[in-house]
Amino acid sequence: MSGNAAMNDWLKAFNLDRPLLIAGPCSAETEEQVLVTAKALQNTDTNVLRAGIWKPRTRPGNFEGVGALGLKWLLKAKRETGLLTTTEVANPIHVDLALKHEVDILWIGARTSVSPFAVQEIAEALKGTNKIVLVKNPINPDLSLWLGALERFYKTGIEQLGAIHRGFSSYKDSLYRNIPEWQIPIDLRQELPDLPLILDPSHIAGDRKLIFDLCQTALDLNYNGLMIETHPNPDQAWSDAKQQITPETLAAYTRKLKVRKKSSSNQDYETSLSRLRLQIDKLDEQLIQILIDRMQIADKIGAVKKTHNVAILQPERWQAILQKMINLGVDKGLAEEFVYRLFQAIHQESIAHQQKILHTTSAKQANSH
Repeated sequence: MSGNAAMNDWLKAFNLDRPLLIAGPCSAETEEQVLVTAKALQNTDTNVLRAGIWKPRTRPGNFEGVGALGLKWLLKAKRETGLLTTTEVANPIHVDLALKHEVDILWIGARTSVSPFAVQEIAEALKGTNKIVLVKNPINPDLSLWLGALERFYKTGIEQLGAIHRGFSSYKDSLYRNIPEWQIPIDLRQELPDLPLILDPSHIAGDRKLIFDLCQTALDLNYNGLMIETHPNPDQAWSDAKQQITPETLAAYTRKLKVRKKSSSNQDYETSLSRLRLQIDKLDEQLIQILIDRMQIADKIGAVKKTHNVAILQPERWQAILQKMINLGVDKGLAEEFVYRLFQAIHQESIAHQQKILHTTSAKQANSH
């Protein structure tokens, strides 16, 4: 599957001079709401109308979609505006109904892509069609699961594939509803360089104030498109009200967003970039050496703890180091979450080194048994 250019053909067929834009309400609520939204989106750069028909919720009791009735509204909106349509499908029944109502693009939600059984059933239901299928990242940060979901469709004969980055759940409090974990979609791109990648900033943000910056970040990283939840009256939305924007705001955002070139042949650019990358390479080498030196000290600490039969984890010491480093990093312009994750990883590696020391039996001790 890696590097298969056919996966990118469907996007090229749109003949776009800007990234693909998918927009529409989180949920189809009424026929009027869907049609009003679609007609308003005609005045924007929107290429595809989205709307949730079936809404799998984390907990029961919330609005879970109008069901198949909403597909009739999507079809009517498509015929009246010329916009293509897309919706989420979570099982073969949804697939069958969506196909009967001429839905152009089907997407697989994060709660579905986490389940290989569910993905396989949907892939089998789509076998023999030429539909475009977009696969959202699974809710947990697992690149293999995301790749596996895409591979199941490809092996069933679905070549018109794309990925949607909607962020990852975390038990830790964060600025975002779902943490972006930008490195994971970057790694996905390394595995599948021809796979179109679309950002869903609405589900990452959980707050409309964060959407523009997330979109710009995606374009800075050469994403191929955006899927933005758009509603004529966001505060009155039946689901995810806080993360939806109006069609007018969408139009304003897309006018302001800057689409980056993939590269430049300008000599000044090449010279400046080469010089700066050389500096980065040297600093990266220094970082690795500093980490090696740190772990060698961790080994010595492990030996001292072993001699005195002391536990590896010292919570008060760890919390003091973590808070000190966060404060220092934030004061110098680093993101708190970045510093937190960096030192979590360093701490885990230090623990692993000390565990190895504590569990190592010396040759002298081994010979005495």
